[in-house]
Amino acid sequence: MDFRDVSLTALRVLRAVAEQGTFTAAAASLGYTQSAVSRQIAAAERAAGAELLERRRDGVRLTAAGRVVMRRATAVLDEIDAAARELSGLDERAGTVRLGWYPSAGAVLVPRALAALRRTDPGLRVVGREGASTPALVRALRAGSLDLAVLASAPPFRPPDAESPPLVIRTLAERALCLAVPAAHPLARGDFADVADLRGQRWIAGSAAGEDHLMGVWPGLDERPDIALVARDWLAKLHLVAAGCGLTTVPAALAAIAPPGVRILPVRGGPQEQRRVLLARLPHPPMSDAAARVAAALRAAAVEDAGGLPQVAR
Repeated sequence: MDFRDVSLTALRVLRAVAEQGTFTAAAASLGYTQSAVSRQIAAAERAAGAELLERRRDGVRLTAAGRVVMRRATAVLDEIDAAARELSGLDERAGTVRLGWYPSAGAVLVPRALAALRRTDPGLRVVGREGASTPALVRALRAGSLDLAVLASAPPFRPPDAESPPLVIRTLAERALCLAVPAAHPLARGDFADVADLRGQRWIAGSAAGEDHLMGVWPGLDERPDIALVARDWLAKLHLVAAGCGLTTVPAALAAIAPPGVRILPVRGGPQEQRRVLLARLPHPPMSDAAARVAAALRAAAVEDAGGLPQVAR
C-alpha cells in the first residue's frame, strides 16, 4: 500500500491517539470503538511501512516516523477543515487560532483575553477547549491540534515534556499560591494565613489521595491531610468552601471570581509556593500573525490579572 492512499479517517484517528495519549481515550473522543481505532492505526502504519506510535505502559507517543506523518497530516487536515468552514460561509481571511488552556485559566485569563480580542480583532476566530491536564495540552500541541496552549507550572518549573523539538515557552505570569477559606472560619479574620495554622484543617481537594498531585491541599504539610471532599471543578470547590466544608488552595487570579462567603488569603511561613502561567507552542511552523495577536492578548490579560491580587505577607 502506498502512503499516498492513506485515508483522511486514518490520519484523524492518528492525530486523536497522539493527542489523547491512549487508544481508549482516542476512541472515546471520536465516538469509535477501540478496535476501530486500532484498525485505522494499523492501516496507517501499513501504508507508512513503519510504526507510527510507540506503545508504552503509560500510553503511546509518536515515533520519529509518526512525527513526520503527523507534521504533514496536520497541514492536510487543517486545510480540509478550512475548506469546510469556507464552504459553510465562515470568513477565513482574518485567521483562525486553536487555543487550549488549563482549567483555572478558563475562569479569568482566557475570557478576559478573548473579550479584548472581540473589541480589537472582531474578525479573528479563536477556537479551542479546556484541557484536563498539562500533559494533555502538550500532547495536543505535539499532535498539531492546537496552535497555542496556556499551561500551569509548579516548582521546580521543569519543561512540560522531554520531546524534541522543545516547545517554545513564554511565562505570562508568576503568582503566589493562595488559600480559600470560608468567611466564617477563624483564619478569615486575618489578612493572611500562617502555614503552621494549616495543620489539622479539613480540605477540599481537586484530586484524590494517592494520585501524583494532590491539588487543593497546601503543599508540604507534615501530616496526612484530612480530605473532606474531592471536586475537580474550580467553581464547585469555591462554593464548597463558601458552604463551610473546608479549605482549598487556589491560583491567585481566582480571587477575582471568588463567590460570597469566601476569603482568598496569602500564606506566609515555609517556602514560597509560586505558580507560573505559561504560553506554549511548537517551534515550527513560525507563529502566524493571528496567533501572535492572541498571544499578545493573553499577555495583556495576565498583566491586568495582577491588579488587586492578594500579596504574600512577609
